[in-house]
Amino acid sequence: MVTPQVPEFKLKYTNQTIPAIGFGSGTAWRIKKSSVGTDGPVMDDLVDQVKQAIQSGYTHIDTAEAYFTHTEVGLGIRAAGVPREKLFVVDKWSPAVKAKTGSSGPYESLTTALKDMDLDYVDLYLIHHPFNIDNLEESWKEMEKLYEQGLTKNIGVSNFNVELLERIKKVATIPVMINQIEFHAYLQEQTPGIIEYCKENDIVIEGFCPLAPITRAAPGPIDDLLLQLAEKYGKSQTQILLRWVYQNGVLPLTTSSKAERLVEALNIFTFELDPEDVNKISEVGKGKTYKAF
Repeated sequence: MVTPQVPEFKLKYTNQTIPAIGFGSGTAWRIKKSSVGTDGPVMDDLVDQVKQAIQSGYTHIDTAEAYFTHTEVGLGIRAAGVPREKLFVVDKWSPAVKAKTGSSGPYESLTTALKDMDLDYVDLYLIHHPFNIDNLEESWKEMEKLYEQGLTKNIGVSNFNVELLERIKKVATIPVMINQIEFHAYLQEQTPGIIEYCKENDIVIEGFCPLAPITRAAPGPIDDLLLQLAEKYGKSQTQILLRWVYQNGVLPLTTSSKAERLVEALNIFTFELDPEDVNKISEVGKGKTYKAF
């Protein structure tokens, strides 16, 4: 199996890079984990999927406190047999989980997660969402402490709007490096002005739910266009949507239980959409608004 060369996004503050597509261990697994109890047995199928993703060519692995999948992600990483330094592991502090468990904040949450994953550090640590945060400014200072101690190589946020990013900017000595938001053809601005603001402030944008137009929001106005473009390029609708996200300067996060689907997604870097087709998807997509989260 030949793995396509995956390009990278550069993080300006640290001068490090992040692989331009990521494998997520998110919503479906959180739901499954919750159904059996967050302290339940290890989900071997998720361990196998993380291993499979890495062996298929994914070096960017995304998890979060709210998914309750740290143990499985850590086991999958070890089972894959790929050197740790070749992977880019992303984790997120979830304030809503903090509210339930009583953990004191991002510092305690990451140190606990590292033990659960049996890792010395993560490559990126995010504040998962802006809800249930007692003091955003103090929480960001904890994020900076994690960075300064080398427990994370980069720091950022998820689901943050311009106003909240400005609040952090006023107190930060280390800037927000990434904002992970929902991004797809039916949601091209999760919040007003967020794409432009992030690009102007050198904040890399990660996009979750990039396939929502075909996995969650169908039928919709983009359906016929996707069929036409899939035929034009000889690619799947999945590849067309992921490539559209990438050509908008956004890093897509995706997932699958099937190795062939994982490789299919990696192959978005073997072709390019014509600019006019990128614009067509954007314009037609504006005919419907859909928020998965």
